[in-house]
Amino acid sequence: MVGAVDEFEFTPETFLELMHHEIPGYEEIEDETAGATEDVEAARILELGFGTGETTRRVLARHPGAHLVGIDGSTRMLAATHVEGADLRLGELVDPLPAGPFDLVVSCLTIHHLDGPGKRDLFRRIAEVLSPGGSLVYGDVIVPEDPADAVIPLTPEYDLPDRLEDQLAWLREAGFDAGTAWARGDLAVVRARRLPPSRRSRWRTRARFRRARAM
Repeated sequence: MVGAVDEFEFTPETFLELMHHEIPGYEEIEDETAGATEDVEAARILELGFGTGETTRRVLARHPGAHLVGIDGSTRMLAATHVEGADLRLGELVDPLPAGPFDLVVSCLTIHHLDGPGKRDLFRRIAEVLSPGGSLVYGDVIVPEDPADAVIPLTPEYDLPDRLEDQLAWLREAGFDAGTAWARGDLAVVRARRLPPSRRSRWRTRARFRRARAM
């Protein structure tokens, strides 16, 4: 996505205008991401990449009384964004995550800034801070099956989307029961629930078996 400044740091003043200009369905993916959290019982929520607070407000509206901790790598966003009920902090996706346990981890249009190995590592670390049975919900840019569906402009070395199928596989490797909550073109919302240890081991065994058969 174009429009970033100071080594890809967005400015709060132009962020929403840029998102609406470059992402068809920006409001829809925000609503779908928050909507996919509605049946999660969440007292403690972690948000990755709060930006101007668009997702933060939507999620807290669906979880009144919840305490939300949000991280974002932009000092400008941190200074400009204030949401009641949210503890917003400076932090990058590659940094250690805030201490859990959290009932819900949520993110919108942020995780695609990590490459494949970075996403796999993040999913593992998210599983570690989630409570047993806790959920991860994120909406993001993906590499669509049909190249004609790739309409969102991408900035090399900054926007690093992956195929939805690959992300679901990495989530399962990290111990999640993962699936697609919504998808349109090169956007998707993923919902994943942390499995108990016994079921995580069965998922990993099956994943290894599928990889062995594919070789």
